[in-house]
Amino acid sequence: MAGKTVPYEDDLNEWLKSPENAAVYLAAILEEGEDLDALLLALRDVAKAQGGMAAVAERAHVRRETLYKMLAEKGNPSFKAIAGVLHGMGLKLSVTPERLTTP
Repeated sequence: MAGKTVPYEDDLNEWLKSPENAAVYLAAILEEGEDLDALLLALRDVAKAQGGMAAVAERAHVRRETLYKMLAEKGNPSFKAIAGVLHGMGLKLSVTPERLTTP
């Protein structure tokens, strides 16, 4: 008899509740390249795990409908909007050198 299976979304949602794990998840997406669709999907995953769109929208100081539009498949959020959403998730943007140089 086969063991009970659990949808991966359940484990992912539980894991993404932690801002530290959410940061690792989003950083991995960004490391893969400049795929806005993948980033928007990842942000939706994090929002779902962290209380849903309404909760993240409230913390990001945007309307829920606005957040849905920003993170939709056809969404094209501004840099400022992404920064606000990340803030609502307890995260922030940072920049690192693409390559390390030695003196």
